[in-house]
Amino acid sequence: MRLKLSAFLLMASVLASAPFIQASGYQTVAFVAPHLGGTKVNANVILPRDYASSNRRFPVLYLVDGYSGNYTAWVAKSHIVQYAQKYEEIIFMPEYGATSWYVNSYAYPSMRWEDYMIKDVIPYVDSHYRTIASREGRAIAGDSMGGYGAMMLGLKYANLFSAVASLSGTLRCAEWDPVKMKDATLREAFGPLDNPARAAVDPFKLIKKVPRAQMPQIYFSIGEGDSRVMLGDNRAFAHLLAQLKIPYRYSEVPGGHQWPVWELEIQRVLALQAPVLGVKVDGCPGVEKMPKGIQAP
Repeated sequence: MRLKLSAFLLMASVLASAPFIQASGYQTVAFVAPHLGGTKVNANVILPRDYASSNRRFPVLYLVDGYSGNYTAWVAKSHIVQYAQKYEEIIFMPEYGATSWYVNSYAYPSMRWEDYMIKDVIPYVDSHYRTIASREGRAIAGDSMGGYGAMMLGLKYANLFSAVASLSGTLRCAEWDPVKMKDATLREAFGPLDNPARAAVDPFKLIKKVPRAQMPQIYFSIGEGDSRVMLGDNRAFAHLLAQLKIPYRYSEVPGGHQWPVWELEIQRVLALQAPVLGVKVDGCPGVEKMPKGIQAP
């Protein structure tokens, strides 16, 4: 009995001291996703402090997570609820499938994750909240696999998003060989390496198709201690943007492929995207110190 009681008290102590668990400041909602075969999915949403007391419409940041996570990740593993308090915007964190890669599945045709994000999630948010339902009122951001998903969706649907941010994003995963990477989910999502459909979800190819008048604000970053593959892919994307003379911001920050990096970087994302979305905020700490890419000619 003493051993069981000691184990219980130890677990209670760990949970009580966990710095990232947040129990309030956001809502969990559920809705049916037609492009996932009618599956009911969950999402977390953070509303502006004055949402209930006003009739105003607000911009929306769609915030997604990476491989093996789900819609709870950002509120459970970061202080996003706290950071959101000074920004007058809605932050919507949808379910996205732990290994979906944000694309319409090659192996499971009924699981159309790209279509779900664009045709299910956005219409749900615009119909259930007072949003600025236009490109000027939408941004998207994510980490790791979600960083790729945000960049891919933000560029492919540049008519829907005015800002996109990728944190430690797997930006070149649409070109990765599932055999060499030893990851079956890559083949399930993208199909074989020679599948021509991969080009339609490849940020390195999509960026060349975005009309200059619709080019979103682009920010991406990665930890200096991340893998060689990830660092190389992010640097290659920055090099491509420079060659194309596309405005961007890119930074390499201390840390690896881990939440402490994204914890800091999401604060930069909120500050950077605020002016684009017309969000009122008390100061933008850190933005002026960030490295900049080339500016528009």
